[in-house]
Amino acid sequence: MSEAMKFGEATLARMQREIAKYPPEHKASAVMACLAIVQQEQGWVSQAAEVAVAEVLGMAPIAVHEVTTFYNMYNQQPVGRYKLNVCTNLPCQLRGGERALAHLCERLGVEDGGTTADGLFTVQKCECLGACADAPVMLVNDRQMVSFMSDERLDELIEFLKAQAQ
Repeated sequence: MSEAMKFGEATLARMQREIAKYPPEHKASAVMACLAIVQQEQGWVSQAAEVAVAEVLGMAPIAVHEVTTFYNMYNQQPVGRYKLNVCTNLPCQLRGGERALAHLCERLGVEDGGTTADGLFTVQKCECLGACADAPVMLVNDRQMVSFMSDERLDELIEFLKAQAQ
């Protein structure tokens, strides 16, 4: 049985909708969308999932792996329910990005890249989020950007997310 058979019908249907956006000879162009689908459904992109995506798209598995490892939006290992990416590029660093990262890590008891023991939070630095004027900025679960993250706002965010998890 092929690795692609591990994807359910609904997942494969979602991938086929993305693939259909490209000419048949360029279906590999849907690789990012297919990886995003895997991550949405499984929380991360395993090596087995990379192989399965490669099979669906008719690509070499290493080509899919190159995409997964190039972009930091793809989780290559399981992460917490809430992934908090803190921008630490120079403009954000100058406006407190490193401080915000350190505050989150201290408050949650993890190191950069770590996940809390309860599996609720993963904290990691990330590259530029394109909102330098709003620094320090963060991305929550690769979807929601939050700006001007003072220690107080970070604490409020943590408490809000904890409440949402219950």
